[in-house]
Order: sequence, then C-alpha cells, then structure tokens
Amino acid sequence: MARLVKPLTATQVQNAKPKESMYKLFDGGGLFLQVTPAGGKHWKLKYRRDDGKEGLLSFGAYPDVSLEQARKKRDEARTQKAAGIDPAEAKRREKLERTDRAKNTFEAVAVEWLEVHSSKVAEKSLLRYKYLLEKYAFPLLGKMPVNSLKSPDFLEVMRRVEAMNHLASVRFIYSACGMVMRFAAATGRADFDPLPALRGSMKSHKPKHHAATTKPEEVGRILRILWQYRGTYVITAALKFSPYVFVRPGELRKAKWEEIDFDACEWRYHVTKTNIPHIVPLAPQVMSILKELHPLTCHKEYVFPSLREARKPMSHSAIVYALRGAGIGADELTAHGFRAMARTLLDEVLGERYDLIEHQLAHTVRDPNGRAYNRTQHLPERHRMMRRWAAYLDNLREGKNEIPPFEVKA
Repeated sequence: MARLVKPLTATQVQNAKPKESMYKLFDGGGLFLQVTPAGGKHWKLKYRRDDGKEGLLSFGAYPDVSLEQARKKRDEARTQKAAGIDPAEAKRREKLERTDRAKNTFEAVAVEWLEVHSSKVAEKSLLRYKYLLEKYAFPLLGKMPVNSLKSPDFLEVMRRVEAMNHLASVRFIYSACGMVMRFAAATGRADFDPLPALRGSMKSHKPKHHAATTKPEEVGRILRILWQYRGTYVITAALKFSPYVFVRPGELRKAKWEEIDFDACEWRYHVTKTNIPHIVPLAPQVMSILKELHPLTCHKEYVFPSLREARKPMSHSAIVYALRGAGIGADELTAHGFRAMARTLLDEVLGERYDLIEHQLAHTVRDPNGRAYNRTQHLPERHRMMRRWAAYLDNLREGKNEIPPFEVKA
C-alpha cells in the first residue's frame, strides 16, 4: 500500500532550514522540495517513465516558484503523462522551440543581416542602419517572430516616428526594415517583405535645413570673409573658432575656461540638448585662437563673455549678427550651419568614418555591444580627424582645394 503524504503548507516551505546534508520535503503526487546545505530550495517532480525507469523534472527554485505554482506544474506534467507524453521530453522540446523562436525574432534577424552585410555595405551606411533599427524598430518589433510581422506592424513604427516629428528618419527606417525582411524571406524565415504595401501611407518629408555652405570653393570664400571681419575681439575669435569645432551655437557661447584643458588640447563639457558629457579635441589652430584670447577674458568665467555683462556669455544672436555684418546672408550660412558644413565635407570630401563624425557632433552612437555614446570612445582618432579638418579649412581659406593626408601632425 502506498504511503500517504500529507501536503506541505506555505509556512512549512518558507520555514524550511538548511541542514548538514540535503533533504527533501514531499508534497504528494511525486512533488517535493529539495533543501540544500547552502539554503537553496528547489522544486522537483519524481515520476515513472514508460520504460519503467524513474524520471525527474525541475520546476525552479523557491521563492521564485511558489508552492501553488509548483503544484500547478506538477498537475500539468501528470496530465501529459496520462496522455502518453513524457514530461521531460515535452519540456526539452519546448526549450528548443523557445530557442528557435529567439533566433527568428525581428531583432535577431536584423543583427544577422547587419553581420552578413558588414563587408558589402559602406561602414557609415551600416552604422546608420544599426542606429535607426535600435532606436525605432527594435523597441516595438524586436521580440516579435519575423514571420508574424505584417504591414500594419511596420506602419505603427513609422507613425510613432512621425509623431516625434522625425520625418527625415522615416525613409531610412523604411529602407532598413525592408532589407531585413527581404533577408528574412531569402533565408526562409518569412514569406515576403510587407514594407512595399506602406507606400503612400507615410507623410512626405520636405527638408528644412539650417542654411549651410557645403561646396569647398564657397566654404573657402566664407572663411576668408570671416578672417577679414573686424568686430570686437570676442566676436572675432568666436567666428574663427566656430568652423573648426562645429559645436551647437549655444554650447560655443557658453564655453568656460575651466572646461578647456590646454595640456590635452581638449574642451570638455556637458551637451545642453542631451546632458551627456562631451569632448572636443582642439587642433593647433584652435589652441592658437584660445591662447590669444586667454589674457583678455581669462579673469571671467566664459571664454566668450558678453561685453555688456561680464558675468554672462555673449548673446545667442551675437554670431548671427556678426555673420550678417560680415556680408554673409541668411540663405548662405547660419550659426548652426557650421555643423552641417562639417558633417557634409568630413563625410563626402575627406572620407572620415560616419561614427567618428557622429561622435564629434555629440549625436548618440552605439558601439558593437549596444552601449550608448561614450565621450572617450575613439578619442585618438577624433583628435586626428579634427586636426585634419582644421588643416583642410586652412587650405580652403588659402584658396587651395587640397585634401590633407589622414595623418596630420599635431
């Protein structure tokens, strides 16, 4: 006659203390709590397999799995056994299916696509696709099976981006998602690419850019105008400083002397827009500007102080007024336009890496491990790039459209 087992209580399970050797507390129906000398409590189910041998299932540890949950798992296993299904084999198959599903999520397929195309697509394009997928598509679609995705799923992604008024990003996300889905179809994990059905369903984007000159000969002309401008010593220095460093206008005017490291040739501050720390490597030309300005404003907090109120930075409109005063029209260049100028020429003319440019623009960039922007990342390379950029600007200003070598001496 089988020995009757009195069911456990929640209090017994909670108060079970470790002993010198492992022991078991039985609940009935093959379920027991295994208590280890280290104090671990693990739910197990003992059952008889069809071949007469004893089988053992693990249901997890207490308190993650409660007594009630363990009993539910026991009952499910007994139901499987009664139907002629080995619970352990069923659990193994379920684990394999979960693993298989994890390999076929949209995010997993996208990561695989990025790896496969890493040698076929320009690095700057690959980094752009990776950034857009991580920022916009993965949060909504990343964990979904790729073969379950339909056109409305991707339309929701586009709608959310449109709602943030990031219309310029929509077409790039559309392109990236489409290539991932075509890759999924080619590898047998999806039936088709549902993205084409979205055509006509998204808002069109009419770019509104800050005016910026990006043709080398025009940049040279504007630089010569800036260098000939004769305003106050602060404004004159700020105008020359701007194209070399291409930071946001508000960050330039609020630069503080305490943020300038003359030994390391770096300007370290927190980006106003994102509140992340940022480093601007300073080329020799920039250091010369600062060294000339230092005796004049070093006794003040700001590098470019207001002439009217010494404790404040120069006005947000000071650079704009200076540009207009120098004869540079609003349709040619704005204070913010130095950033677009640098981004375009560094990429299309100097051939610098996309991620280095984005880092230097203080845009969010993720490394291969998915970690967000780090101010010290690629710092030696960014120093090199900024020296090369300064040398290129000097060439343009002197009327020479010559591209400096990648290694520019400090």
